[in-house]
Amino acid sequence: MTPMPDFSLKGRNALITGAGRGIGRAIAEVYAQAGASVWLVARTGAEVENVAETLRGEGLDAQAAAVDVTDAAAFRNFVSSLPRLDIFVNNAGTNRPRPFVEVTEDDFDLVAGLNFRAAFFALQTVAQHMIDNGGKASIINMSSQMGHIGARDRSLYCATKWAIEGLTKATAIELAPHGIRVNTICPTFIETPLTRAYFEDETFRAHCLNMIKLGRIGVPTDITGAALYLASDASSLMTGSHILLDGGWTAE
Repeated sequence: MTPMPDFSLKGRNALITGAGRGIGRAIAEVYAQAGASVWLVARTGAEVENVAETLRGEGLDAQAAAVDVTDAAAFRNFVSSLPRLDIFVNNAGTNRPRPFVEVTEDDFDLVAGLNFRAAFFALQTVAQHMIDNGGKASIINMSSQMGHIGARDRSLYCATKWAIEGLTKATAIELAPHGIRVNTICPTFIETPLTRAYFEDETFRAHCLNMIKLGRIGVPTDITGAALYLASDASSLMTGSHILLDGGWTAE
C-alpha cells in the first residue's frame, strides 16, 4: 500500500524570521505543533518572546531572539550559536507602495534592504550553517504573487520579489548536492498587521476582491499548509520552485 505523506517535523529545528506577527508567527506556531523545535526571530524582541511563551505554555518547544536581519554580522553571530537547522523560513519583509516616479532612495534602501539584501545574506548564512552540519534541509523564501506579475504602485516591491524568485532558483541548483532544498511561497494579499491599513481604502479592497477569483482576502492560515508541506518530507522532490497561493489572481 502507498504510504501516507509524512508531514511530521518531529526532531527538527526550524528558524523563522519575521516571526512576531502575521505569516511568520502562524508558520512558527504550526511548525511547533508539527513537532519542530522553533527559533523565532524579529527585530522587536517582545513580540517573538510573547509568541514563544505562548507556545511553551502549550508544551511546545520554542525560543525567541531579538535580531535585526538587516544587520548581517549580528545575524551571522546568532545563527552560529544555534544547533543544526533543518528548516529555515526567510520571511522578514516590508513594503512602501507608491507610484514608480515617486519612489525615493530612502524607499529603495528600506524595501530592497530588507526584502532582498537582508534576505540574500540571511539565506547565505543559514545555508552555510546547514552545509557545515551535514545538509539535508529545507529553505523557504517568502515571496509573493508580485514575484510573478507587475502591479501599480508596487514597482519596488515587485522588483525585490522577482529577485527572490531568481535567487531561489540559482541557490536551489548550488545547494542541491548538499541535500538542501530551496523553494518559495507566493501569497496574494494576506490581512496582517503590515497590510491591514491597505484594506481601509475601500477602492483598493474592492480591486483585490475583484482580482482574487475566490472572492476573499487571504489570512495567515491560508499559508501554513504550504509552509508545512515544503518543510516536511512530503515535498522531498521539490526544489527551485514556488507555490502560488493567490486565490486565482494570476490565472488570467
